Amino acid sequence: MKALNNQAIFIFVTVICITLLYLLSPILTPFMLGALLAYLVNPVVKFMEKWRVPHLLSVTIVFILLFSTGIIAVALLYPLVMRQIEVFLDSLPQMLDWAQNVGVPWLMQFINIETLKSSLRSSLPATLSKTEWVLRTFLTSSFAAIQTIVSLVLTPVVTFYFLRDWDKMLAGIKSLLPGHSASAIIQLASDCDEVLSAFIRGQLLVMLFLSIIYATGLSLIGLKFGLIIGLIGGLLSLVPYLGSTFIIVAASLAAFMQSGKEALLPVLIVYLIGQVIEGYVLTPYLVGGRIGLHPVAVIFSVMAGGALFGFFGVLLALPVAAILMATFRFFKARKLI
Repeated sequence: MKALNNQAIFIFVTVICITLLYLLSPILTPFMLGALLAYLVNPVVKFMEKWRVPHLLSVTIVFILLFSTGIIAVALLYPLVMRQIEVFLDSLPQMLDWAQNVGVPWLMQFINIETLKSSLRSSLPATLSKTEWVLRTFLTSSFAAIQTIVSLVLTPVVTFYFLRDWDKMLAGIKSLLPGHSASAIIQLASDCDEVLSAFIRGQLLVMLFLSIIYATGLSLIGLKFGLIIGLIGGLLSLVPYLGSTFIIVAASLAAFMQSGKEALLPVLIVYLIGQVIEGYVLTPYLVGGRIGLHPVAVIFSVMAGGALFGFFGVLLALPVAAILMATFRFFKARKLI
């Protein structure tokens, strides 16, 4: 009876936590980012403490280095990205001409123009008449902009406090564990930490290297928007196949509009080089099979997290999946499932 009561309490607490996460998801992004950054750089703090650097000084040095690196990266990339945007705006008339003379006629071969016209006639007036929809969209966009600004301001503050009090928070959590199962829970947490740290750090390095490879390669072959396409494709590699699909589609389309069919081969070569380096070097050595999830399961995890919790859910999806896999292995190794 006691075991049944404990199980019921556990399920109740789990449901409450998930419900709170769902309800509070709009404001959790800076806290999630702060916790993630603190988790990633905390080993550096520990390394410095081994060399007898005081804890607060270690935290301050790591914090300054972390955000200084971010600021320097933004400062270096900003003019390059702005230049790409200027090139895009300069090329916009040419792109519109291409769409009008080539793209649209090609699409019209597959679209019934009369059906499209009738659909627009029936839906467009009703849509335009809903002024409250326009107002709601404006308010939503304004709120999202405010949230982004707040997140940018809060994330460094939250990161610093997480770093400073990391050991205290862990000690507080350990003090709440029941004595008879504390060792098993600590072992499970250690297994989760091993999988999670290896996967997150590895995946971030893969994203960074792919962004550099694709941005450099596409720029070297003369693609006007190579930098932006490469950076976005590298970041999207968080989701299996999404980054590579974006690269090949966006880069091929941009190259075709810029120089015609003869520009597609260099894009394909850059794409294949990136895929070979990712498949045979980056992923095996930096990530490996530590998360133990099939790519389809990874895609589902990211999409489910985004659908339930928005951007916060996308950040949380793969860490939660890694923790669940580590938990499953823990119980399976002890033949509890």
